[in-house]
Amino acid sequence: MTTRSDTASPLGSVTLVTGPEEFLNERVVHAARAAVRRADPEAEVSDAQGDQLTLAAFGDLAAPSLFTSTRCVVVRQVEDVPEEVHDPLVGYASAPEPDIALVLVHTGGQKGVGLLNKLRKVPAVTEHKSEAVKGGGVLQWLQLEARRSRARLEPDAADTLVEALGPNLRALAAAVDQLSHDFPEQTLTRELVSRYFSGRADVKGYEIADHALYGRTATAMEELRWALETGVGGPAITGSFASAVRGLARYKGATRGLRDNDLAREVGVPPWKLKSLREQARGWDEDGLATAVQAVAGADAEVKGAGADAAYALERMVLTITRARLER
Repeated sequence: MTTRSDTASPLGSVTLVTGPEEFLNERVVHAARAAVRRADPEAEVSDAQGDQLTLAAFGDLAAPSLFTSTRCVVVRQVEDVPEEVHDPLVGYASAPEPDIALVLVHTGGQKGVGLLNKLRKVPAVTEHKSEAVKGGGVLQWLQLEARRSRARLEPDAADTLVEALGPNLRALAAAVDQLSHDFPEQTLTRELVSRYFSGRADVKGYEIADHALYGRTATAMEELRWALETGVGGPAITGSFASAVRGLARYKGATRGLRDNDLAREVGVPPWKLKSLREQARGWDEDGLATAVQAVAGADAEVKGAGADAAYALERMVLTITRARLER
């Protein structure tokens, strides 16, 4: 398999896109289409599903068009291509038409791996492989995405973005792109990101949870009521509390004497978060954390239908947690 740069024309070659990350795969497909359109604005673009790729259909896709000689053909779910088309597909890849860009998308897994291995041996095939991005890898990917958008994203700002939007790569990429355009030449700090996404449920939920775990009863209650008035849902708030309480419990049970980076990995938080965890942990022991876990679980059940008054359930959760800490 040969390796080409991302800027090389896909015409006269086969682009093999593999891996489970749909967003990253789609980005490669989009880049190939854009490159073909730059080469010929009148180029024809077509899409097909692997299970629909019969011998006749493949012949039509790979043949020059009556209207234009330049084409971009995308075949998705290559793992579903019928067995009878495997050899013709590999044969075409060995001698691709110079005015056709063939893009094959495989969504990962073992199905169709025999065809993949044959294609990988063909010199005209270039593979773009996406790895699953999860856990701490999301933060690392987000930093790379920021550099791609020519933005400077501080580590704690990246964590705030994930808290606000979740691990969805498409949403995170869109957020970084928007921030880079709205704040050009500006370092993207945690404070800036928090202000920008202040209406996002998860950001507000984590802020309330932090106040509660510090024992700031009045502030936590005030922020909770404001969040509810502005439409933040109960499940989003209890979800944030559950994550915050789990993080504190993991910190309390973590191995002592570790360097910050190693400790952060064991706890499952970014290194900057350790400072607040250390401060919060001073007022908590196992009994208090057990009470907090039970309070969150009870409120979560109530806001999801088990109770009649979600606001009351959330207020009771906050009060139970702050009292559990203050009584230590």
